Amino acid sequence: MSVSADTSTRMFVEARDSGPAVARMLAANGAAIETLAERLRALPPRMIVTCARGSSDHAATFGKYLFETLLHVPVISAAPSTASVFAAPAGGGPDTLFIAISQSGRSPDLLATVEAYRTAGAQIVALVNDEASPLAAASDVVVRLSAGPERSVAATKSCIAAMAALLALAAAVSGDTTIRAAVEALPLCLRDAFEQDWGAMVDRLAGAHNLFVVGRGYGLGIAQEMALKLKETCALHAEAFSAAEVRHGPMTIVGAGFPILAIAGSDAAGRSVTTVAEEFAARGANVLLADPAAAGGDLPASAAHPAIEPILMLQSFYRAANALSLRRGLNPDAPPHLAKVTQTV
Repeated sequence: MSVSADTSTRMFVEARDSGPAVARMLAANGAAIETLAERLRALPPRMIVTCARGSSDHAATFGKYLFETLLHVPVISAAPSTASVFAAPAGGGPDTLFIAISQSGRSPDLLATVEAYRTAGAQIVALVNDEASPLAAASDVVVRLSAGPERSVAATKSCIAAMAALLALAAAVSGDTTIRAAVEALPLCLRDAFEQDWGAMVDRLAGAHNLFVVGRGYGLGIAQEMALKLKETCALHAEAFSAAEVRHGPMTIVGAGFPILAIAGSDAAGRSVTTVAEEFAARGANVLLADPAAAGGDLPASAAHPAIEPILMLQSFYRAANALSLRRGLNPDAPPHLAKVTQTV
């Protein structure tokens, strides 16, 4: 099945805008990212702490792999409840870089965590779509995601813009010219990725009830985001796993017909995803593999720098998830029991 007909939803329109959104983000923040990068090169942080929820947290997972592989700085994820529920003081200090990621910048537990790290002396960087938000006001450096209004409950372009912002920052700090070039090419690559036909996913998951989404390295955060969107827009129970972690207890339940969405890539982490996908296929599992390094895969994927390949696959996935939601008789723009801004405390 082609996914080209399902164009009437806000999710479709907003996901299609991911490439232009990334271009806007880069244009709006070039100077701020370079200034921050110079500061971080002069005074490298001892650790980086991220704080986010939902899709923004999946962008943070993507950032963790970028910063640890390119900058060699350990990255931890702050538990917002530590500040908002337990009122515990934050660790770290002036040599800690704290990155908060949010579409709205208004969640109370996120703001409480920002305040705790500010009190501890950390440098606060916000990646936020709402420039008038309390998060932006509470931060030392604001990276404007510039995604524009996002009215569908399912976040798409703001998530990709956050991933692109983290990629741009990592490239600027590391001085890696190949990644800089990949960042510059990303808007056009996203345009092309949106045209990739992932109709096989729509056809083969239309009647599914459960599945695993498998990624690794740069692709792990993308696998997490895909699993969330399948739950959120398609009412489909999906769990995300690293290709390494799935080899432990979870792989026990993978048998004949069990659906697997495998997100590979052209680096060593991607090859491990391909290997585990082949093992599952040998058991008779219903494996959907996206692998830019393999010709004739189940889901088309373009070869690029390994750090942006997963983002491009996510863009192709968003369009297919929209189509799958409609195929299953759902409205991807308004999932039941959800609101655009989640006020967690």
